[in-house]
Amino acid sequence: MRYPFMFGVITLLVLCFAQPSLAQTQWNLGVSIGNEGVNGFHFSVGEYYRVPEREVLVVRKRGIPDEELPVVFLLAAQARVAPGAIIDLRLGGMSWMDITLRHRLSPEIYYVPVNGGKVGPPYGNAYGHYKKHPRNEWKKIRLADRDVVNMVNLKFMSEHYGYAPEKVMQMRAEGRQFVAINDSIRKEKHGKNGQHGDRDFDRDGDDRGKGKDRAEKHEGKGKGRK
Repeated sequence: MRYPFMFGVITLLVLCFAQPSLAQTQWNLGVSIGNEGVNGFHFSVGEYYRVPEREVLVVRKRGIPDEELPVVFLLAAQARVAPGAIIDLRLGGMSWMDITLRHRLSPEIYYVPVNGGKVGPPYGNAYGHYKKHPRNEWKKIRLADRDVVNMVNLKFMSEHYGYAPEKVMQMRAEGRQFVAINDSIRKEKHGKNGQHGDRDFDRDGDDRGKGKDRAEKHEGKGKGRK
């Protein structure tokens, strides 16, 4: 009679010690997958805005959330100032729209042309503003922070990957975060691991030239608004 009892005790002890390890393994796996997506997002932001990835990380360490990183670099490029100048204003309590106007920029810099009819949430509010005002009055538009973040990430991902903005909007409407959306598009465009293959933006070549033209385009748009 003692043997079944002892066997039960031993089994219970094994399970007690094994379960935390299993949970730890699953947690580590989740963190690993999450970090891969976050790192890919940082890489893509640096690639698109033509800044070193380490500079993207510096901005993040100052307290800017991942999904607001593109806003910092877009405004810095448009205003032709260092990212630090944008960060100081943001951390000082200014809204993204206040910072936009502070640098004499127009909300037009956030607009992304889309095909189709009615635009639903979470983009409906922003596009409603653009539709309400004629283009020559877009400087009167005042977007909320969430709208600026949505529009800038839409612009960044659709232009960076040559991806239909309507598809990005759909993924966002499903409740997906931009880090996850970027990871999904990156893998779709560059394979399972999200690698760029022969497309190396750190070497001389067509893609580097396109990135340079894009950066100059950002700066050019901001020139006349000073």
